[in-house]
Amino acid sequence: MTKNNPAKLLLASASLLAISTPAFAQEEGSAIDALTADIVVTATKKKDVENVQSVPLAVTAFSQSTLDAIKVRDLQSLSYSTPNVSLDQVGTSRGTANFSIRGLGVNSSIPSIDPTVGVFVDGIYMGVNNGLVFDMFDLGSVEIARGPQGILFGRNTTGGAVIINTGDPTPDYRGKVKMSVDGPIDGGRGGPNFSVSGVVSGPIVTDKLNFKFGAYFNNDGGYFKNLFDGTNHGKASTEIVRGALEFLPAETVRMVGKLEYFHSKGDGPSAQNHGIYKRDTFDFSIDNPGFYENETLFGSHKTEIDIGDGKLTNIFGWRNYSASTGGDIDSTPRFIFHSNTRFEQEQFSDELRFNQRFGAFDLTTGAFWFTQKLRYDELRFFPTFISPTSQYGGGAQDHDVLGLFASGDFDVTDALTLTAGVRWSKETKDVDITYIRPRPACSMVAATCPQTGTNPLIPTENNGFSDKKTWESWSPKLGAQYKFSNRAQVYANWTRGFRSGGYNFRVTNANAFELVAATRGLSFDEEQVDSYEIGAKYQTDDRKLTINVAAFRTDVGNMQREINQASASGVSQSIYNTADAKIEGFEGELRFAASSNFLFTGNVGYVNARYKTVKFDLTGDNVVNAADLVLQLPRTPKWTYGAGVIADFPLGDGSALTGRVSWQHRDRYAYTDSNFGWITASDNLEANLAWKSGTGLTVSIYAKNLLDEVQHGGDTQLGTATQAAIFGGPLSTGVDVPFGQNPKTGSFSPLNKGRVLGIEIGYDF
Repeated sequence: MTKNNPAKLLLASASLLAISTPAFAQEEGSAIDALTADIVVTATKKKDVENVQSVPLAVTAFSQSTLDAIKVRDLQSLSYSTPNVSLDQVGTSRGTANFSIRGLGVNSSIPSIDPTVGVFVDGIYMGVNNGLVFDMFDLGSVEIARGPQGILFGRNTTGGAVIINTGDPTPDYRGKVKMSVDGPIDGGRGGPNFSVSGVVSGPIVTDKLNFKFGAYFNNDGGYFKNLFDGTNHGKASTEIVRGALEFLPAETVRMVGKLEYFHSKGDGPSAQNHGIYKRDTFDFSIDNPGFYENETLFGSHKTEIDIGDGKLTNIFGWRNYSASTGGDIDSTPRFIFHSNTRFEQEQFSDELRFNQRFGAFDLTTGAFWFTQKLRYDELRFFPTFISPTSQYGGGAQDHDVLGLFASGDFDVTDALTLTAGVRWSKETKDVDITYIRPRPACSMVAATCPQTGTNPLIPTENNGFSDKKTWESWSPKLGAQYKFSNRAQVYANWTRGFRSGGYNFRVTNANAFELVAATRGLSFDEEQVDSYEIGAKYQTDDRKLTINVAAFRTDVGNMQREINQASASGVSQSIYNTADAKIEGFEGELRFAASSNFLFTGNVGYVNARYKTVKFDLTGDNVVNAADLVLQLPRTPKWTYGAGVIADFPLGDGSALTGRVSWQHRDRYAYTDSNFGWITASDNLEANLAWKSGTGLTVSIYAKNLLDEVQHGGDTQLGTATQAAIFGGPLSTGVDVPFGQNPKTGSFSPLNKGRVLGIEIGYDF
């Protein structure tokens, strides 16, 4: 496949924008106005929201107008605007987040694993990664905070936090509708992707009660072509209905309640096997198209009460989520390894906090309660000569969290502020685990899978176990900020975060697990993260130039890792505390309005990650030695960098023509701890051209992944013995080049979409 130079394409696109349209004076409400306006953030949880440039945090924020201006259509695309951030899907189960920030992330779909990057929707912590990565719809803002945020943000945000705020009701009547269609433009690929959405908002009879109602529908015809039978693959349909009420009983009281229904279903993963097909193609052939179906009910209620100079805030949340999946895990046109899963989660949470300034001292304190129930089934299907019967198992977990936190900012002078904070957390996990092994059919949800006794089909191994454990931790923070002006500052901070210990729902080798558990225990332990960061932010008074830079060092102790190991039948994924590691790096962001019509953006991120000590065999050679120590840490691309240009030209009568081109590079990185699995380097080029009338009508054409880069949601090696039994060898056709020097075998590597072209029509009223 011929590759174009992305830097040249970016320059050519920017030049085309410059010479194809005459310059006009900038008008209010333009895209450049939106991108240079002050953006407020909620990350500090103060009484009053703060300008992103004034907070001593490495945070990239997108307001509603910013998201509209850069035509963001899904959460993943924000990865292409932010350094050292990856907001990918895991690939195995559609919509399951696989987020990584500054080299801290997970590489598994096991639902009992706590995320390193916390996702918060309307202030509610999402207890699992599942069902989080879908299209953007009526968002008020998105904030991406890099580094541990454990003081003010619930739990387990050792990598960072993604803060999503859906749109609130408005005191005046307004609405918008959008319709779009896009799809592949390269021959031999799938069908169109159609979506339509609408939102209406305004007061109900009185100015004390406002409402908002929105609906979204998407039908994806399947981007890929399955070479097994020539059908389109990747088909999906999604429906979202969202309602909100805002009640203002008094000038000092505000209540907002929101309720959302979400449903999505479609094909299973479009998985490529790198023992058969080259990584730089979209070719794949699977005999089992698979399936997925997700259904979510989500509700939140926020009460804000102004008490003198302070504010009391209470946020209650509830989420009920269910999902079922089926996939062709062997990723071949033969029946070797297929798997179905079923997952149910219900969570409740409540956070009560109070913020007030006492002269030079600004205090935020509060309490957090969270509880969730998880139920997970996994079924694995093999030919009878590999496994005489299907394999069943999974787990059930009751999970409770209590937390108390306090954070204070003390203004030593008008310029110098010192910060100190601490959070106490207590987590209890009560589990019933059934090993995924050949056994008679059972159901964890119906509580028919036994955790005690021996396996009736394999009397030499146990069925599973029940266990309960509690972890307590203290997460402190110290920081300092010096402001040269309202738009120029330097800051430094140290934060300690913890990622709770836990259990593995996917134990596939009973005797080997119990052998390790005899010395390590049935659970894995907490992961501790110490983060040191220094940064600087500068913005001119006219906001035409913004420069933000930060350098960081992260020490990870007792690192939790999901070890992917090929076995005779399928894949074993074991969770252990494998190592201590050090991650160092820096990042910078720039925004420059060169004129009233042109705005340029740029970002760069660098990560140097390495093991300090290794406590577990990562290479699979049954010894822990120097070969393990020199491996690359997974999910840590060394360089990410990008640039963009936005041209905005008013045409009179309130109409305007806006063009945007952005390019983002991400280095190749290891996906598995053994370094057998890896993700290729990528250069993502996106563009859009929009015409906005003075009457609210907007028509835009857009293109994503213009360079047609082939990217994968994961890259996991498969069982070599099963492949040898089918193909007479471990699928080593010589087409693949592993990241390290490991033997070539087949892989499960779900594909992401390639080049896409689309058109969107919207109307604001």
